[in-house]
Amino acid sequence: MKYIDEFQDPELARRLLDDIRATATRPWALMEVCGGQTHTIIRHGIDQLLPEQVELIHGPGCPVCVTPLEVIDKALEIASRPDVIFCSFGDMLRVPGSDRDLFQVRGEGGDVRVVYSPLDALKTAQQNPDREVVFFGIGFETTAPPNAMTVHQAHRLGIRNFSMLVSHVRVPPAIEAIMTSPSCRVQAFLAAGHVCSVMGMAEYPALAERFRVPIVVTGFEPLDILEGIRRTVRQLERGEHTVDNAYPRAVRSEGNPAAQAMLADVFEVTDRSWRGIGTIPASGWRLSERYRDYDAEHRFSVEGIATREPAACRSGEVLQGLLKPHECEAFGTTCTPRTPLGATMVSSEGACAAYYLYRRLGTPPTPLEASPVA
Repeated sequence: MKYIDEFQDPELARRLLDDIRATATRPWALMEVCGGQTHTIIRHGIDQLLPEQVELIHGPGCPVCVTPLEVIDKALEIASRPDVIFCSFGDMLRVPGSDRDLFQVRGEGGDVRVVYSPLDALKTAQQNPDREVVFFGIGFETTAPPNAMTVHQAHRLGIRNFSMLVSHVRVPPAIEAIMTSPSCRVQAFLAAGHVCSVMGMAEYPALAERFRVPIVVTGFEPLDILEGIRRTVRQLERGEHTVDNAYPRAVRSEGNPAAQAMLADVFEVTDRSWRGIGTIPASGWRLSERYRDYDAEHRFSVEGIATREPAACRSGEVLQGLLKPHECEAFGTTCTPRTPLGATMVSSEGACAAYYLYRRLGTPPTPLEASPVA
């Protein structure tokens, strides 16, 4: 890849769309797993350009969105303490807890800081030895390795005033949970290329075989998405269900062994609660016993927190692919980016945020004129 424009070429997009239209003879429902893919799809109107036989279902691939309310409330409680410097990526500050968010905690006097790397938080701990510094470690397999490396570094350097509030989740167990749901309509998956660049593809063949669904590893530019859809539809029409790598410029079948080794050292697999979905077995990571002293939940003893989800928020259904954002009664009215009811409206990868940003407000579908692929 030399330029991003190479993967937004209108003529190549038309050819891929023509191939998809010529191939699809029956209705098919595909789920894109990653929120970044969702934003590409909605921004460029890809779902509106596809033939009516091909439906895209938005999956729970936004790490901010699936961070459970209980963990958000724990973050708010820790960040409110006067001896704590609470560090987070910026997209977590507007995520609503039961009654407030991190921006409000900062407005009330809490020392909440936006960082661009977990190592920034570790440096803050070195510069403030008399304060407890907590980093909010969330995300899928893509952000887990640098977070693991930061804890490893803290341990190696003997930095004792640093800890991490961990809420890492894993994609393959989520796919299994989706496919075993009684309301599941998904017939194939566009897998997240950045996740596979770290973890490889070893966990996907068993899922494809068990549930008889094609899984195509896909990138994030318009042509990446269209090529992934094209390969997926071809498999469905042929009755195949294999794992296919449509993102070879970034993904190798074995993934990144060094990153995987760091994850295995610092983390251990655990059950995780997903916001709006519930607990999925073996779907997350927590700090292993060797690094347990760096676990903020353990260090600050934040237990017994009572959570309260807004009754009008249907983000759980959106995350499970059961509801399109504009089909929620609160969407764009009582729930907006300025007054969000759920994380899907404020996250940079949230489906509700994508629909709101690109004006998908329930009007009749028409291709977006500004789209490079339209």
